[in-house]
Parts: sequence; structure tokens; C-alpha cells
Amino acid sequence: MAAPIAAARYALYFAPAPETALWRFGSAAIGYDAAIGADLPIPAVAGFSPERLREITAEPRRYGFHATLKPPFRLADPTDVASFLDAVARFAAERRPFELPDLRVAAIGDFLALMVAGRPQALHDLADACVESFDPWRAAMDAAEAARRGAAGLSERERDHLARWGYPYVFDRFRFHMTLSGRLGDPERSALADALSDRLAAIAAPVPVDAITVFVQPDPAARFRVLARFPFG
Repeated sequence: MAAPIAAARYALYFAPAPETALWRFGSAAIGYDAAIGADLPIPAVAGFSPERLREITAEPRRYGFHATLKPPFRLADPTDVASFLDAVARFAAERRPFELPDLRVAAIGDFLALMVAGRPQALHDLADACVESFDPWRAAMDAAEAARRGAAGLSERERDHLARWGYPYVFDRFRFHMTLSGRLGDPERSALADALSDRLAAIAAPVPVDAITVFVQPDPAARFRVLARFPFG
């Protein structure tokens, strides 16, 4: 049974299995392996110092390599971690695996991420189900968090999602992405995208979505780490 942590946040993520080449690629790219909770050396990129690479990957290192399905939240009852994990296990057991379309390194705003083309229905159905099914476990946002999220220049639809679901980028605003950098301007963004694309091409293979991974952030100053991985039935 997981010990309750009152200040902890939990998230439901898609994360490749830790033994896969894709997990190793993403974890190395951001310099952090969330499965073991340890820093990793970031592979060299021409034109970037090691210090600059650590700087521009600081934000994705906070969260670990992942794609968000249910954004981070505090449990409504922080003593009920075991019941929450049981619910995730049951949810996962009812799902069937599917494969992602080809991943590519792309800019999403000013940062880089792994993305897929189009809106794969199975992927969006999974994300929608995670958001809705686990909302009863989510504690309401406090005023400071609501103000911080609401200050991001949101559309009316996104503000509605924020008020109802605690996060603006869900359902029709959901975009699958696995973040690889913080905000970058050109030419750095283009140079890093080229280097990451070359490394991704070297491990290109079908990517199964065959599990949900629960990540936990024990306190606001900590990084997220893998808590439990639940295979699909």
C-alpha cells in the first residue's frame, strides 16, 4: 500500500516501458529517468554546451518523459492512495492496446516535443476517459493554482475546461505530446530538433500504448517519478 502524502500530486500518463528504446531516448534527451528517479547525462549536441542543454531541459525534467492523459492533481482524500491505484488498475484492465502513429520531433509553440499526425481516435478516447473517469478523485484547485492556470491567455472554451476539469487542455483541446525541451528561439530550436530527429530515426519502431503509468510528485519542490505502471487487459 502506498503511503499517503498530503501535498502530493498524481498524474495519469502514457510512458513507454522503462526497458524500451523510446523510454531511453526520451529520458536521455531531458536528462532524467523518472522510473528510477535519477539524473542522466544528456547526449552531446553540436553547438550546445552541457550547461545549456541542462538549462533548456530543466522544465521537462520536472515531469519526466511522458504524454499527459490526466493532468496532475491532488487527491480529494490524500489517505486514499491505495484505493485510487486500485481504480487505475481496474480501468487499465478494461482497455485494449493499440499503436501510435509514427512519432516525430516537432515544435509545439516555442518548445519541442514528440507528436503524432492528426487526431488518432483511440488515443483521444483514452485521454478523454482518463480525464472523466478519475475526476471524482481530484481535489478542487486552490485559488492560487486557479489564478496561475487562468492567466495563460486561455480561450473561453479552455476557461470552461479549467473550471470544470481543473485543466484547460482536455477533450477537444487535447494534443498528444511528449515534451523534450523548454521554450527555445531559433536557431537553437531548429538545431536541437534536427539532432533529436536523427536519434529518433535510429530507434524508429511501432510504439504500443499498452499501459497507463501513474506518476507522483511528493511535494511542490520535487520532480515527478513513476509510482506504478498498469498494463492494459
